[in-house]
Amino acid sequence: MVFCRADLSAGHAYMCPFSTTPGGENNSRNASLGSPCPPPYGPSRSVGHMHGAPIIQPKDASMPVQSPLSRSTVISRLRAAGCVFAEDEADLLLSAGLAFDGLRHAVQRRVDGFPLEHILGWAEFCGLRIRVEPGVFVPRRRTELLVREAAAILGAAGSGPAESAGSAGSEPAEPTGPAGITPPVLPSMPPVVVDLCCGSGAVGTALAIWVPGMEVHASDVDPAAVQCARRNVVPAGGAVHEGDLYSALPARLRCSVDILAVNAPYVPTESISSMPHEARVHEPRVSLDGGPDGLDIQRRVTAEAADWLRPGGHLLIETSRLQAPHTAAAMVDGGLSPRIATSAELDATVVIGQLL
Repeated sequence: MVFCRADLSAGHAYMCPFSTTPGGENNSRNASLGSPCPPPYGPSRSVGHMHGAPIIQPKDASMPVQSPLSRSTVISRLRAAGCVFAEDEADLLLSAGLAFDGLRHAVQRRVDGFPLEHILGWAEFCGLRIRVEPGVFVPRRRTELLVREAAAILGAAGSGPAESAGSAGSEPAEPTGPAGITPPVLPSMPPVVVDLCCGSGAVGTALAIWVPGMEVHASDVDPAAVQCARRNVVPAGGAVHEGDLYSALPARLRCSVDILAVNAPYVPTESISSMPHEARVHEPRVSLDGGPDGLDIQRRVTAEAADWLRPGGHLLIETSRLQAPHTAAAMVDGGLSPRIATSAELDATVVIGQLL
């Protein structure tokens, strides 16, 4: 395995096995231990899960604990397997609270190429620990741009969980909004947000927590993803549906969706073989393969989006830098007015179309 540096923030190292498509587009998949989006709460707090529900927990809860298997031994084994950031991965494995046999098994699975997130059972995304189960697509840090743009459209730019307000080194503020910003006043009819092709439900869960008071739906065609998403989205107040794209959604949502956030598979079929082992072997192909040019699912999404969006509603699709103009063209064909948002920090591209 080959690793690249994805980010280093607030004392955490973030790792990502790296590959590029024949067209040169970065197809790295990160260990998704990225910084929160919108802006982080502050270095003294992090977010975890209890029984599927996101909770605030002390940052030192993730510190390594004593283990019969020494840190140096774990680091040596991971480094020998090709993990460039073996120290960081070792700390995460050692902090998982596993008994000796469980830790030894976890280390061996990592050496054998299993995704770290599948071993830990979670991936950090927008400051949340999202449950991730074996065989389910691991949320990438780049997808945080999708959440940021959707939150901005909803009028919550710069917001985070209300209970996480406060600056570094200070006591948490009253829950009037993060960093002293009052959350937006939502209309009497709550905005409707749909996380289509949801995988673990990371996007829908993050939006439900960052912008409270919405009606959130998530859907996926993969039963394993739906089961996993329910453990994330439902405790955050949303609903999860199983089925192919729009067919999974309740009919009553037609012409009423404010935000349609989509991270559909967009890797060209012939590029699948060049993806990292972790993705090729341990993530479902249906979550990766976007057809000959990577745009098959995106075209299906854009073709029917106008039937589900309310006037003025937005469709947001994660795509690649090279594919973005084609995604935008598909939105025009679907009756939407598109623009392209990018983030050099996240190496991310999102095409945003509005139904006028």
